[in-house]
Amino acid sequence: MVFLTRVEHFNAAHKLYNPSWTAEQNDAVFGKCANTNWHGHNYELYVTVKGKPSTDTGFVMDVKKLSELLKVHVIEKVDHRNLNLDVDFLEGKFCSTENLAIGIWNQIQPQLPDGVQLHCVKLYETPRIFVEYFGDV
Repeated sequence: MVFLTRVEHFNAAHKLYNPSWTAEQNDAVFGKCANTNWHGHNYELYVTVKGKPSTDTGFVMDVKKLSELLKVHVIEKVDHRNLNLDVDFLEGKFCSTENLAIGIWNQIQPQLPDGVQLHCVKLYETPRIFVEYFGDV
């Protein structure tokens, strides 16, 4: 099994806020992330697929096709967007980095060619905070 990772970058804004809580409770739990006027991040996205290299090409997957898949199904939907308001696959969901990683997984998984499996979505919110999602294992 060979693992292939593609790295992408995007910028997006969001707000962590539970509407069923008071403003004070939101501030206590989420701090500056509950800012009424939103806040943004420079996200780093690592998408790892796995499989056996093709006998014809030596590739697990053509990286140009993986790049295009990520551009169309993820980056164009989230880059320079408000995650709470603009992103269809996050509609009705709490816009945490954890839920964003799961949403990105769900955007990618159905697009992969036969013989290629999605292994991990790793999403850096900051250089020191990231989540990893390996699917429903």
